[in-house]
Amino acid sequence: MHVTPPLPLLKRVPPGAWVALAWCASAVFTFLARIRLPGEETPDEYAAVQFYRWDGLVILALATALAVAGGLLLTRRPLKALAMQLAAAGLATMNLAAGAIPLAQFVAVDVALYFIAAARPRRTGVTAVSMALGMLVAWLTVRLLAGWGIGVSAELAVALTAIVAWLLGDASHRTRVYAEKLRVQAAGQAVSDERLRIAREMHDMVAHSIGIIALQAGAAARVVHTQPDAAGEAMTAVETAGRETLAGLRRMLVALRQADRVDRAADQEPRSAASAADRLRPAEGLADLDRLAAATTAAGVRVDVCRRGDRRELPPDIDLSAFRIVQESITNVVRHAGTTACRVSVDYRDEEISLEVSDEGRGRGSSTDTGFGLIGMRERVALLHGEFAAGPRPGGGFRVTARLPVPVQVGAR
Repeated sequence: MHVTPPLPLLKRVPPGAWVALAWCASAVFTFLARIRLPGEETPDEYAAVQFYRWDGLVILALATALAVAGGLLLTRRPLKALAMQLAAAGLATMNLAAGAIPLAQFVAVDVALYFIAAARPRRTGVTAVSMALGMLVAWLTVRLLAGWGIGVSAELAVALTAIVAWLLGDASHRTRVYAEKLRVQAAGQAVSDERLRIAREMHDMVAHSIGIIALQAGAAARVVHTQPDAAGEAMTAVETAGRETLAGLRRMLVALRQADRVDRAADQEPRSAASAADRLRPAEGLADLDRLAAATTAAGVRVDVCRRGDRRELPPDIDLSAFRIVQESITNVVRHAGTTACRVSVDYRDEEISLEVSDEGRGRGSSTDTGFGLIGMRERVALLHGEFAAGPRPGGGFRVTARLPVPVQVGAR
């Protein structure tokens, strides 16, 4: 069960509350700027006549009510909420008898612009900043037509803060959209990688098993009349290999169904590819190499296994990949080499494990062969940052080599 950590304290405050706090802070600042504070001979600005009268207090109360109501509507009706914030800023400025809307009265509008641009589509953000700038232009135009004085410089500063607030919100919106695209892309890549891994597992398992079944069935057909006991043993081996293949296919199909259910839930919770791989990984490794060699030898192709170095436990991904590389190489020998023997060498070195599968048959082709087997082996080695080579031997036959780096901390048995 995944537990979502609680949001930071500041993240829990809704946008409307931030807008209301910004309005209250600007109202307090406006009041403090118009009284003589300790250490001052005069206030920074002189209050208008109605600032302390009942009508001024009514205008201030009405502007505050509009600002708070706009903050409550911000998440549901952003443009209507912004219009209420602009109306509150206009009313508060009327109460100050100023030639331009002061920056303090526009702080709540700037905060609202940021949240609208950050949370809403870009078209809504552009509309919001256009409304704010249009309100500033309309304010100056009305005063200019009435013959009153205007403060163009102060209004340009206020317009600049509105544009900056919108740019910051738009940048936050773009960052969130980009992060979401990355998350979706990463989830899709994890799904693709997992399905490719399962496809490689199915190919390795089925190709090897079908090759063994074909050899055993052919041997049984040749000796069924002359050596019925040997034919019976061969058919028993065919049955065993078939049952193991069916069981493996059943596990893979169940795994695919589980992966599909995980994919459908990826929109609600990010998928852990590592944990999924742990659930789906077959329990096979180099410890099963003798069993693989015995089954292939019984099918008619002798497999000689040579181990060098101190055998030790390998990480599951390296152990599985090493086994699959050897298994696929032996399968290619059985299917394509036209020989009765091959040699497998496993060299346990300090910082890597080296694999080699060679035969003296007619060869598989070239190192650029496009069969799924060589491609799968090359992909496995590349994922583990190792080295892979496959090609004809100078004296005839074919050879596959792979070197897989092993973490130093893996201990010996």
